[in-house]
Amino acid sequence: MLLKQPLWSSGLKDSTKEGEDPAESNQQTTTSSSSSASASATAVEELVNSLTKQRLYREVTLALRSNLRDARAEFSFLRLRGLRSILNFLRSVSLSDSTISLYSLTQSIPDLQVVPVLFQHSLKDSDEDTVVESLDHVLGVEPMRITSPSTDAEVALALRVLEGCCLLHRESTILAHHHKAIQVLMHILSTRGVLEQGACLDALVAIMLDSSPNQMDFEDCNGIEEVAMLIRDKQVDENLRLKCGEFLLLLIGHVNGRQGSPMASVHEDIRRLLGEKSASLIWAASQFGSTLGPEQRLTALQIQARRVLESLDLY
Repeated sequence: MLLKQPLWSSGLKDSTKEGEDPAESNQQTTTSSSSSASASATAVEELVNSLTKQRLYREVTLALRSNLRDARAEFSFLRLRGLRSILNFLRSVSLSDSTISLYSLTQSIPDLQVVPVLFQHSLKDSDEDTVVESLDHVLGVEPMRITSPSTDAEVALALRVLEGCCLLHRESTILAHHHKAIQVLMHILSTRGVLEQGACLDALVAIMLDSSPNQMDFEDCNGIEEVAMLIRDKQVDENLRLKCGEFLLLLIGHVNGRQGSPMASVHEDIRRLLGEKSASLIWAASQFGSTLGPEQRLTALQIQARRVLESLDLY
């Protein structure tokens, strides 16, 4: 979504400035006339802001409607195109607090909600599709609806979109919980390829952030055991093992020190599954400075994940 500056905006603002110049240059203008000019300028500015907000809302809703139509398509290549556009849309929205607020407003409208579409189409298990046992539909009036299964690229992209939705709009984690997101993602983590597994770990962090129901589901699905099994397996792709290390660091850093957390036993679980030395390193490394900038924080996270992996390979 490319948000362009409307032509009428600059025109109105320029006209407002032109109307203010004579008032400033003329020292004999009465107080009442100057206050009237100021009120007029304020009214024009409020009009510009109101029109700009309405235009942004129309562009946001239009982008969502058109992209969600593709994301609901029967063919994977159309869904992939829609997901790619939605991901670019979310990146554009994240650049401004005003557009984030407008996007959050749209997610209260069922037809514009992104998360349900992801679980009903791209993240839907192919085994859930109805199996055709006869050819009676050939002679029927209504044609049979055939939906192509989700490709690896489509699943990975849908997980990235899910991650973005949950980070921009916290209530999306509730929608994800209603669609049993943790169970779906754990199934992807245990059955899919490296591309989807890496995106799945990032999505899990976003879904469980400040979401007790999703954290409880993660506990019930023995999520820590699944991640620990991946990071311990030296035959697993090294980048995926590093991603598992980053996941554990973020998980520990998020739940540490929170009273009554649904995942209060996560420290003991990691100690039991990975050993005392690795668990202690993960706990210490997860406390890296919160004053770091985004880029420095990401670099520190990657370095610490590498150290965690090395500690596992040594012992």
